[in-house]
Amino acid sequence: MAAVEKSAEAGVKAANTERQRAIGLLSKASRTELQSAFDALGDKPDVQPVRGPETGLVMVRGRIGGGGAPFNLGEATVSRASIRLDDGTVGHGQTLGTDGAKARLAAIFDALFQQPDRKTEVEMLLAAIAARVVAEDAAKTRQAAATRVDFFTMVRGED
Repeated sequence: MAAVEKSAEAGVKAANTERQRAIGLLSKASRTELQSAFDALGDKPDVQPVRGPETGLVMVRGRIGGGGAPFNLGEATVSRASIRLDDGTVGHGQTLGTDGAKARLAAIFDALFQQPDRKTEVEMLLAAIAARVVAEDAAKTRQAAATRVDFFTMVRGED
């Protein structure tokens, strides 16, 4: 019996991790990515608002050197929304900034992600978002590497 419970618990944990990844990618999506994916849906879901969209502030905390004592760095504006589909599935979306429509679209795709028959559609959107994020990160890395100074290759004046 304990093995069955552990197996069920592992399945729930994997599903939560998968959903966390999806919500994280949806929060990094642009509004145009989400809107065009929603417009491309053949069977648009009926959506009722549960909360929001609403905008507020969150405190951003930091640590010096990654291991020091935490300190309050400042505040960031965020928007969030929660929706319920006609079958009762609840989705949540959040984003930096004041774009409530983007948070609502992210919530819709979160709810669709939870439905087994619609998950593949959302996975295609998530793959496109992930590819864009990776490309942007690589471009930033290349840009930063171009300004890097390697002090070990510099010639000393005494040599």
